[in-house]
Amino acid sequence: MKYIPSDRQPDATPTRPLLHDDTKFAAGKIAAVQYIAIAVLVFIGSGFWDLQVRNEEFYSEKALQNQIKSRPIPAPRGRILDRDGRVIVDNHSSFGLILSRDNLREEHIRPIAMGLNLDPSDLEAKIRRFRKQPTYLTIRLKDELSADELTFVEAYRGGDAFPEMELIKSQYRVYPQDGLAAHLLGYVGEINEPELNSPEWASHNPGDVIGKVGIERYYNELLTGVDGQRRVRVDNRGNTREVLGLKEAQPGKDLKLTIDLDLQAVAELAMQNKRGAVVALDPRTGEVLAFVSTPAFNPNHFVGRIVNREWRALNEDPHKPLFNRATQAQLAPGSTVKPLWALAALEAGVIDENFTVHCGGGADWFGRFFKCHKRGGHGNVSLHTALAQSCDVYFYAIANKLGIDKIAELGEMAGFGRKTGIDLSGEKEGTMPSSKWKIRTQREKWYAGDTISLGIGQGYLTITPMQLAHAIGGMAMGGVWMRPHLVKEDKLADPLRKAQYQPENVAKVVSGMYAVVNEWGTAAAARIPGLDMCGKTGSAQRASNELMKAKKLGESFDDDAWFVGFAPRQSPEIVVSVLFENGLHGNLAAPIARDVVKAYFDKKARILKLQQPAPSLAQSLAPPGGGR
Repeated sequence: MKYIPSDRQPDATPTRPLLHDDTKFAAGKIAAVQYIAIAVLVFIGSGFWDLQVRNEEFYSEKALQNQIKSRPIPAPRGRILDRDGRVIVDNHSSFGLILSRDNLREEHIRPIAMGLNLDPSDLEAKIRRFRKQPTYLTIRLKDELSADELTFVEAYRGGDAFPEMELIKSQYRVYPQDGLAAHLLGYVGEINEPELNSPEWASHNPGDVIGKVGIERYYNELLTGVDGQRRVRVDNRGNTREVLGLKEAQPGKDLKLTIDLDLQAVAELAMQNKRGAVVALDPRTGEVLAFVSTPAFNPNHFVGRIVNREWRALNEDPHKPLFNRATQAQLAPGSTVKPLWALAALEAGVIDENFTVHCGGGADWFGRFFKCHKRGGHGNVSLHTALAQSCDVYFYAIANKLGIDKIAELGEMAGFGRKTGIDLSGEKEGTMPSSKWKIRTQREKWYAGDTISLGIGQGYLTITPMQLAHAIGGMAMGGVWMRPHLVKEDKLADPLRKAQYQPENVAKVVSGMYAVVNEWGTAAAARIPGLDMCGKTGSAQRASNELMKAKKLGESFDDDAWFVGFAPRQSPEIVVSVLFENGLHGNLAAPIARDVVKAYFDKKARILKLQQPAPSLAQSLAPPGGGR
């Protein structure tokens, strides 16, 4: 038996836990659970109290908002009609997509953009622009959804997928194909940030569709309707279950233009594959009958949103299809202004109809030789012959007699150097030089040699095709210039300007313009059998002949061809100006004007024939010649 010292005890390992300690531990756990349960019940109870009693109205309204939606009903823009009531610009129905900002989630932006073939960065920037706007304003995301995009929206909108996406049925613009009257009509697009910050568009909100250029812009407020609204009850997937209220959209007003679609089509066809412009006016009223600028663009590509690739191609095109040549091309008009200078000389008394000049192919003025376009010269020429043959030497002489300030006086009266006031944005005013103008802009005095060049429409003088039609039309009316306009007006407006010209002086100039077309003049190609057509050709240099030869500038610096004409000779009803860029000679622009004028009078004859009363039965049965 082994001895165990008294100061050491064997290890004691209990076979079961002590009952007192177990009970104490269990009671503590139960108490903790009870306290937690009580706290949870108190929290839930207070939440129910907050929902059902203290803030019942607030939370009831929030719940209702999750169930009731206000969806916009976009108003269709007014249609654009021609003078005969034919529709030029219309609307068609299609599906678009808006984003509701009440339940917009940041993490959904990129996948939504990808599903709709949008640039995520552009969409994020658009959403940022709305941050300062009231939340009830929705974000117009995309117009005219394709079949694939519509399938994507139907698959993911509502529920827990992308509840912020909402389909709307809306009206979208439809323009004539192939860019017919594109620069006149313009196009619409979503308002951008610079426009939002400009006073012109102060009343508009992000996402609004506005007119960007042309008629669409100038008459935007008239064409824009008032959006409606539909309040609906929806389910958890965003599907409409009940319509609670409806406020119908008010369409924009239709706009009736002065444009004649028949003349417009003829002018467009005549300018096919050419660069330039055609403007046809009724000089009695100022109504614009045709308005063409080529090359053009297709406005339908701008509906919704033009893709960056197409926008870049239009901007980088060297022929500038976005440039409105009819009201913005400021170029030297060449000899088309000679009738105005002739009238100025007659009115000033520095010449009469018998005043003659010898043309030997050019003449010396102030130590410089100024050429005539006819190398061998025209011989002795009077006013009538000088206009018919466009003799440069004759007009060098009368320009020298008149002086710059007399020329500027009549040029300004005719509308040069100022906007015509046509109802289109972006019109340019050109340049009508004078001695004061040169000191102010060039910081040097006017030289006598400058006046010689001005005599044939060169030098500092620049005008637009619209200004040329306006100027010659007013002169042909005896010195009455009406404001050119594109929208039909209920009554005839007052003239912009009136001049007290001697009728016999105007008649002498008009006689010379008649000879240009119908006698031995430079525009025989504009002749219309049976019609007293008057006109004037012009060729204007873009660069001197010496510079062209030395630097080989190419076709883009060839002379511009101009023509302006009106008919009939007495009491003209239509005036047409034509710019054929790099067309070289004015006689090549003349047939374009001829086609438009002929179309006008052919249509007038057809209408008059239709308006004649049908013959009676007795008249129909009467023998020819009235025999018995």
